[in-house]
Amino acid sequence: YKRQHMPTISVLTPAQKVRRPFVIEAGQSIAAQHLPDGWTLEWVVQEDGEQPGLGDDIAAFPFARYQPNNQQLGEGQTRNLALRRAVGELVHVLDSDDLLLPDAMATAINAFSRYSHIHWVAAQADDLLPDGSRVSFQLPIETGIIEPGIVSDYMCHNHADFLPVHTAGLTVRTTTTRALGGWGSYPRGADVYLLAALVELTTGYVPSTVTWLYRKHPGQVTATLDWDDVSRQVAIQRITAIRELGLNLH
Repeated sequence: YKRQHMPTISVLTPAQKVRRPFVIEAGQSIAAQHLPDGWTLEWVVQEDGEQPGLGDDIAAFPFARYQPNNQQLGEGQTRNLALRRAVGELVHVLDSDDLLLPDAMATAINAFSRYSHIHWVAAQADDLLPDGSRVSFQLPIETGIIEPGIVSDYMCHNHADFLPVHTAGLTVRTTTTRALGGWGSYPRGADVYLLAALVELTTGYVPSTVTWLYRKHPGQVTATLDWDDVSRQVAIQRITAIRELGLNLH
């Protein structure tokens, strides 16, 4: 009897021990996921820092796979090391201080099942404030299928202080993520470095429902502008280079 392959989604989380309470809450939100029939989930936690301290906490989650860097590398490189260990067909980005709503992974998986030609799903989020309240906001683009070039045109021509889709809520085909080189190593803009190539080269999807919570707190790395001048320059340079070379994915 040959065991049938069970598709897997890999949730990638770069973490630091200073955020231990948030990391545990993130794991609990993963444990509460309602996955479609036949799917399984793994939580790939990569701890950044010279003196790791989250191993025992992550071990409490049976679906988790933990590894420390044993050095300070930064978020982009840490996420790439998690990507190296991922076994799923899909990878989902979950920062250590954010939370998934129970249908988050099912929403993404079902989109990939319904639209076989998409490479990414960019989930909508509410801001989660320190008092526990939630704040929603209107996306500047339509939901549904997003053709190549739509988001990248917005990124190049609009100077708003936010992106039209959130980099911290992406679910992407693992092969696509690896083919595009994963996340950049810029001190800021690592997320948008990948996003710029994704939205310029491939088709994606934005669900109409909110599926995760973007936590606002004093220690937040992106507590200032999510879409600053460095991130904008990184994104536009990559989009421009792709267009100048005439690159495309079939």
